[in-house]
Amino acid sequence: MTRKPPSSDPVQDAPEVGVPEHAAAGLTAVGHSLRIARQQMGVKRTALTLLRVNQKDGFDCPGCAWPEGDKRHTAEFCENGAKAVAEEATTHRVTRDFFAGHPVDDLARRSGYWLGQQGRLTEPMFLPEGGEHYEPITWERAFALVAEELGALASPDEAVFYTSGRTSNEAAFLYQLFAREYGTNNLPDCSNMCHESSGSALSETLGVGKGSVLLEDLHEADLIIVAGQNPGTNHPRMLSALEKAKAGGARIITVNPLPEAGMERFKNPQTPRGLAAGGTALTDLFLQIRIGGDQALFRTLNRMLLEREGAVDEEFVREYTHGFEDFAGAARAADWDETLTATGLERAEIERALEMVLASRRTVVCWAMGLTQHKHSVPTIREVVNFLLLRGNVGRPGAGVCPVRGHSNVQGDRTMGIFERPAPAFLDALEKEFGFAPPREHGFDVVRAIRALRDGQAKVFFAMGGNFVSASPDTEVTEAAMRRARLTVHVSTKLNRSHCVTGARALILPTLGRTELDTQSGGDQFVTVEDSMGMVHASRGRLAPAGPHLLSEPAIVARLARAVLGPGSATPWEDFEGDYALIRDRIARVIPGFEDFNARVAHPGGFTLPHAPRDERRFPTTTGKANFTAAPVEYPKLPEGRLLLQTLRSHDQYNTTIYGLDDRYRGIKNGRRVVLVRPEDAQALGLDDGAYADLTSEWSDGVERVARGFRVVHYPTARGCAAAYYPETNVLVPLDATADTSNTPASKSVVIRLTPSGEGDPLV
Repeated sequence: MTRKPPSSDPVQDAPEVGVPEHAAAGLTAVGHSLRIARQQMGVKRTALTLLRVNQKDGFDCPGCAWPEGDKRHTAEFCENGAKAVAEEATTHRVTRDFFAGHPVDDLARRSGYWLGQQGRLTEPMFLPEGGEHYEPITWERAFALVAEELGALASPDEAVFYTSGRTSNEAAFLYQLFAREYGTNNLPDCSNMCHESSGSALSETLGVGKGSVLLEDLHEADLIIVAGQNPGTNHPRMLSALEKAKAGGARIITVNPLPEAGMERFKNPQTPRGLAAGGTALTDLFLQIRIGGDQALFRTLNRMLLEREGAVDEEFVREYTHGFEDFAGAARAADWDETLTATGLERAEIERALEMVLASRRTVVCWAMGLTQHKHSVPTIREVVNFLLLRGNVGRPGAGVCPVRGHSNVQGDRTMGIFERPAPAFLDALEKEFGFAPPREHGFDVVRAIRALRDGQAKVFFAMGGNFVSASPDTEVTEAAMRRARLTVHVSTKLNRSHCVTGARALILPTLGRTELDTQSGGDQFVTVEDSMGMVHASRGRLAPAGPHLLSEPAIVARLARAVLGPGSATPWEDFEGDYALIRDRIARVIPGFEDFNARVAHPGGFTLPHAPRDERRFPTTTGKANFTAAPVEYPKLPEGRLLLQTLRSHDQYNTTIYGLDDRYRGIKNGRRVVLVRPEDAQALGLDDGAYADLTSEWSDGVERVARGFRVVHYPTARGCAAAYYPETNVLVPLDATADTSNTPASKSVVIRLTPSGEGDPLV
């Protein structure tokens, strides 16, 4: 039965603020998951769908990229995973009648939450130049229109091909193959906005731009440091791994400007203790660090290790590393006063952390956006690597680097070649396999793509999934840039704001979701994904497609390539569309680690990609060793009367997808336009709890970017720090405020001032 979605945009009342929770999951999470699933799917569909999530013969959750162990629970999903599945497997539908009744201008005034609640897209839609409504279009005409626009460009580099992390390995490989055969490396992706800093730092220091640990390493660790990360909301199944590590004797240090319920206590819904009792306390030491102070913290820990006799693994350093002396000189010069200023911590807290480090033979450091989205993110992550190298904690079971990727298969897309700066060896392999000369010039990342659209250097924007407009920084600049395009195209399952901010012409191309059966001329197909720890496994949907006019992502790319490249292309696009095993055969010949791809992925649970530092203690860097690095300590400096803002997710949110208007763990209900401020800071600014304020960011370009009407919530943040949800506060992040080297938007360290305002914006 098709269910009717909400007919009007919900009006946001004044947000209700209660007491933050101090434990995550438990019966409340189970109930909330099932309630949303029933609303979206009904009882029978909920049972049939959720029991296949993350199973070896099922489909990969379209939410986060956290790995599964070999032994899996019957219900192998978390609260937010259930929400992600429900949003995709919903019985709500967006039809041509919906678009006929809603002009684009009307849709643009709606909230992202309302747009997402309308349901699944069911047929290709076209917005003609000067048109007010999207209207139906055939697939053939849609592909011809894209071919027409791409063919009219003065250069292939005037086109941008964006990718979201949800795209499968097979679709991503075809997508980059098409873009490069067309003639461009303009392949920005969501990695540019999240873990690009991790990849940059790890490639330089260890030779592989991915994490070095497997799930079992977390279980075997003596010490786990979780820095700049909120697993309870962003990848809740990680809490189970931390609980298992604790049961094995591990200790956990949490480094974060905000206390987060999931890192305080975990009520595991899979166990009687988690459901009926108080759950498991996870954090042994909470370091409530000032935003951006992580490099200073790890630098000082490294100084202390160097000063403690016997603390350094000298044999490992001698045999496997390079650059130790320069690093050691910089570390020994670490200044305590500067460290305490940068971190906002007490010296005794850092000394306690050191004792826990010294007591550990096997240490893992996990991190996410709290470390990657600052100007100095790459040096910060290099300093984390220095910290692990000092005690030989790379290439040892139970130890290593663990950047926790957000979106399912965001790591796999990069492995498949979705990268604007491809390695020459990868391009050589493509040329050998497919017989064309791929372009060698670097393309646009996300920030450079926005600049190119803004400046008229790019004219066609094609997105394989995602919600580019809402995910990107400097909202007003991004939206103006998109509107300058000749054509914008979005391959999507559901409506989002990017469909409302269009070029002169626009296409929405509806695609199958992970939950759905994918039948092609060669029979029923499956796709593959790579999780956050380099495990590759199959994903098989079983639900009937949301409509008869949907195409799979590989089919969309294959048909697009045939329309654009024409008969001159020697690539067998039609064969690839009919049988994805043929795509995997080509991946096996192009990408190292995927040899015998089809045979290996047929094994239940898939296979692990090789990782030289982890597997062999071999470091494929320019020096042939793991590289210590030395860089000046950086941290944000605050003018008087200003706060440092980090953008973050609510609990009812995954990336830019808003599931609801509550943030249960932080005590926020029925609203998103809130700013969390330490009571002493708010009082110094004359802002009572419940007051409304405008947020204005300050940056070197002198432009004032304003987000209006936010309810001030007195909250135990670090001193001088504030937090608010994105995408509402992306407007405050300057396009050119990016991390050195990685060019990732610095969304976690935005200098703002708060000024009193009227009541909040009535829409979310």
